[in-house]
Amino acid sequence: MGSILAIIREALPPKSTFKVDDVPDLAGKVIIITGANAGVGKETAKVLVARDAKVYIAGRSQERVEQAIQDIKTETGNEALFLKLDLADLTSIKAAAEEFQRKETRLDILYNNAGVMAPPVADVTAQGYDLQFGTNTLGHFYFTKLLLPTLLATAKASPNGTARVINVSSAAHHWHNGSIDFNTLKDGPARKKKYSLMLYGQSKIGNILFSNELFRRYADEGIISTSIHPGNLRSDLYRNMSRIENFIVGLLLYPSAMGALTLLWAGTTDEGLTLGGKYLIPWARVGTPKASTQDPILAKELWTWMEEQVQNL
Repeated sequence: MGSILAIIREALPPKSTFKVDDVPDLAGKVIIITGANAGVGKETAKVLVARDAKVYIAGRSQERVEQAIQDIKTETGNEALFLKLDLADLTSIKAAAEEFQRKETRLDILYNNAGVMAPPVADVTAQGYDLQFGTNTLGHFYFTKLLLPTLLATAKASPNGTARVINVSSAAHHWHNGSIDFNTLKDGPARKKKYSLMLYGQSKIGNILFSNELFRRYADEGIISTSIHPGNLRSDLYRNMSRIENFIVGLLLYPSAMGALTLLWAGTTDEGLTLGGKYLIPWARVGTPKASTQDPILAKELWTWMEEQVQNL
């Protein structure tokens, strides 16, 4: 019952009290946002660039990202930068982090925004992980881990002693039973028996667990990590769903620009500095995630598993 009420609360948000106009000047800030060639990521990047931040849009398709960069420049007069990143390939993630660190010595905000939803169950990452968990959760974990020295150095040098990591989850985590079935995270018989949307929900559970554990481990060194359900938004995230599923979901969709509000609130405002370890919901509110996402034992177990997957890369 609690999950149903939470889903309703997140699906039918009140009018936002936070506005794009509330985003402060961001001159001097360096920001990465993954998957910002479309949807909520692009809308978020547009505002960040307009506030004079130096924004790297990290994505797999250079053509699509460069088109987004051009669109943003046309609207704002300012230009974002391309960072090649394929979250479904751990070697690409390492290359992207190294490329960024060759160019920059600071990183004020990392938006782990990219995601894939409901692909065919047969689809896996380059290293054989479930495509949704490998991209949405493990990929962002590894990217963050590699960038953590830069985030920590930035926090130490910043006037307020912080750097932020914003992890995009979803209300879909409520659909899942709340546990992590480690037998389904790599390709195999157990994973193939799962419905794709359930695997998606599991990846979104993983986003919250990771976000909370990151905050537990590094809050005292200035890392503010939050997880966010940006809203039920019109985007290409639903491209792999069936016509019926798309019809049902489409009944409660909002413009992508609305979804950017919560990401901007968490990432740019003074109030956002108080939101470490929290789960945020539309529009710019603190929400209540599934109880299992607050389990420090499960979060530590997932963190340890993810560390093991990338330790020899």
